[in-house]
Amino acid sequence: MTYINQLKIYVDQEVTLKGWVYNNRSSKALQFIELRDGSGLCQCIVARDDVSDEVWDAADSLKQESSIEITGNVVKDDRSVGGYELHVSGLTVIQLAEDYPITPKEHGVEFLMENRHLWLRSRRQWAAMRVRNAIVFSIHKFFQEKEFLQLDAPIFTGNAAEGTTTLFETDYFDDKAYLTQSGQLYAEAMAMAHGKVYTFGPTFRAEKSKTRRHLTEFWMIEPEMAFYDLDMNMDLAEEMVKDIIRYVLDHCPKELEILERDTTQLKQAVENEFHRLSYTEAVDLLKSNETAALLDQMTEERKKEREQLKAELEELKKEHGSAKKWRKAQIDQRIQEIHARQDQIEEDLRNIPVWKQSASGFTWGNDFGGSDETILTMQFDAPLIVHRYPAEVKAFYMKRDPDNDNLALAMDVLAPEGYGEIIGGSQREDSLEVLQKRIADHDLPEDVFSWYLDLRRYGSVPHSGYGLGLERTLSWICGLSHVRETIPFPRMLGRLSP
Repeated sequence: MTYINQLKIYVDQEVTLKGWVYNNRSSKALQFIELRDGSGLCQCIVARDDVSDEVWDAADSLKQESSIEITGNVVKDDRSVGGYELHVSGLTVIQLAEDYPITPKEHGVEFLMENRHLWLRSRRQWAAMRVRNAIVFSIHKFFQEKEFLQLDAPIFTGNAAEGTTTLFETDYFDDKAYLTQSGQLYAEAMAMAHGKVYTFGPTFRAEKSKTRRHLTEFWMIEPEMAFYDLDMNMDLAEEMVKDIIRYVLDHCPKELEILERDTTQLKQAVENEFHRLSYTEAVDLLKSNETAALLDQMTEERKKEREQLKAELEELKKEHGSAKKWRKAQIDQRIQEIHARQDQIEEDLRNIPVWKQSASGFTWGNDFGGSDETILTMQFDAPLIVHRYPAEVKAFYMKRDPDNDNLALAMDVLAPEGYGEIIGGSQREDSLEVLQKRIADHDLPEDVFSWYLDLRRYGSVPHSGYGLGLERTLSWICGLSHVRETIPFPRMLGRLSP
């Protein structure tokens, strides 16, 4: 069996492909079948004079997403999708699909989400999932080459890594258990055995949030390293992100092209050093005159563009009714592009933080929201690492800065272009007495953390780690407008199906 992505080695040879009809069109003498088989797309040309009546009629009967087996000669053609086409000699219909619900016209997001099992077949979703696969592979390659050991943390846990307010609780026989928020605490135990480890698994957060950055089930990559301090932690995170981007740029150019991803900022992220600011320096930047001017300029530009797009949309809708078929297809495509851009503009305007209207501006001690992260990263040509946050807004297990007990040795990696935090990490508290006090201060039951405290009783060492959110990273690298397109079957507030 031959796959579409192998056609370059079969030029001028006869092959048989098996797949699904992505699109088709016809004239009196020719039929053009766009076939997909999971590995790519191929235009298959059926010439009336070159095939039997049976093959011609079979081709003429095809509907979108019908499954077929098709035979023909491979011809190189740079104008064709994928660079090769098939001149058909034989065709067998495996199953004739009827009334496929997702047509080339525009569909609402809710409709597409209800049909996610079918939406995955579209070109953009196909491309995004292939980039996801490439990112996963690159992460394993990165850590394995650095002699990290990949181990698994449990999904059922009896303790909370980051407090109890966003946990999914479940019955575990006669006990109470939670779906894991993070594999970190267990990774710390494994790092004390193996030195350098990473976990890669699903995590769950019961946050009642509907932003474009939130899922209730997502995948986390969490390295943990014995004898690493905060600076070493930041260095590793930067090196890993650059390696991921470099791998995707090298191995997924076709997918990024389908996604219409401008790779300029991705290349800058690889070529330039990540910028590093302390939390206090980041707050000062947010409150600066330069930031105020940038926000005013962005607001005016987005509002002006919004009005221009609205006017263009009205003109296109007027033209659509009387347009010829080929022009209607162009108009439909442009309408989809306008709606996507309008959504992005509204997101940008929502990212104008409310504190901008306040005379005092951002208040030191508050955690950064999505809009704050967006405004910060707008001012740099590469991702930004913010470190040394107020201890009050960070988790109990984070070590305090020896020079300022009010600060936690924490760090976040913020992606540009409005995508925000993709990595959160810290140097971990290694003192038994301090950690016991923190657990008490946070009103957490010490008994469920007894095993975790043992890590400080028996050979405690300085250690650090972080978690990278796979879906947020994929969203940024692909330039997707919503994180729901980064996972095959997204789980969000109010979404449990399909």
